[in-house]
Amino acid sequence: MIEAVGLTKRFGAKTAVDQLSFQVRPGHVTGFLGPNGSGKSTTMRMILGLDRPTAGHVTINGSSYRGLPNAQRGVGALLDAKAVHGGRRARTHLLALAQLSGIPEKRVDEVLHVVGLQDVARQRTKGFSLGMGQRLGIAAALLGDPQVLLFDEPVNGLDPEGILWVRNLMKQLAAEGRTVFVSSHLMSEMAVTADHLIVIGRGRLLADMGVQEFITHNSAGFARVRTSDDAPGEREELARRLVEEGARVLTEPDGALRVTGLALPRISDLAHEGGVRLWELSPHKASLEEAYMRMTHSSVEYTSTDDPRAELFEPEPLTVPEWEEPAPPPVPHEGWYVPEPPAAAGAPAASAAAEPAAAAGPAPTPAPTGSAPAFLMPSSPGDLARAVKNDPEDSR
Repeated sequence: MIEAVGLTKRFGAKTAVDQLSFQVRPGHVTGFLGPNGSGKSTTMRMILGLDRPTAGHVTINGSSYRGLPNAQRGVGALLDAKAVHGGRRARTHLLALAQLSGIPEKRVDEVLHVVGLQDVARQRTKGFSLGMGQRLGIAAALLGDPQVLLFDEPVNGLDPEGILWVRNLMKQLAAEGRTVFVSSHLMSEMAVTADHLIVIGRGRLLADMGVQEFITHNSAGFARVRTSDDAPGEREELARRLVEEGARVLTEPDGALRVTGLALPRISDLAHEGGVRLWELSPHKASLEEAYMRMTHSSVEYTSTDDPRAELFEPEPLTVPEWEEPAPPPVPHEGWYVPEPPAAAGAPAASAAAEPAAAAGPAPTPAPTGSAPAFLMPSSPGDLARAVKNDPEDSR
């Protein structure tokens, strides 16, 4: 088990990790999520003893990484698949790591078969593709048959078959009772791979819960309703009935209605009672990506004015028709939700009689994925030289 308590790391005036506390338990695949610059890589480096915390501490099975006996056999990590000498052959690279940790040579061939690199074991790594490098890094992490594994973007550069293989590998390792901690920006993969999520933003903990619980807490399902495009009056009639029933109605960019607060059978009944033809009545359940973006939109470090995530946030409310006059006591547009965007500095306040306000502005866009820290290689140049000096293929 990995446990962080009050973990803090400062680089000068910048706080990369701020009072972070969490547990990564064995038997589960735990996803580690957060925008670029949120402190994920720094946290992983502190777990592996590559960075010293400014405050707090992190332990693996009750001890710090540096205090573990033969830590390379108890903890496997992939932080950067490119951290391999390009002139060294794949098998030689793994053999050097194995000999430094007292791992039998036969284990090298075993992990090469596990990751599917047995046919290129004698090739120099400088000719490896990104996906092949990822497989070699995973092989190095599995070399000591560890009980604790950390992976930073393990499917980066892999083809669909490779992604499926990594997904099944993570689940298999967790099913064997190992602790599996995976950092990734691919929400679709985390949704089908992880059992538990730890989400951070700007170095602070945002969520520590199961995947489905996270989605439920950070999103709301709704019904998508579409009426005939040739009869706009039917849409207005249905909207009126839905609002009277207590629903919340918003308009989608394509003209469909987004309805919350009513079950699908009741929406269908109201449409039938009003003689409204339905072209679509379908449930929408939020994805992990939508829930993640809603939670972290205020923690994204770099944003764009052209935000492709805007569609994940609420669209402009449906214009209130003339028949929606409030009855005493006056409650303007009862049942409708009209969010008000923040006024620009110096701008006059909008009139109450003006058209309904536009929906909240677009949320920030996550920055491109950055590079991860180097792969853990706790050895000296002299040790590496002695480990490979008898390999005739690398003598030149």
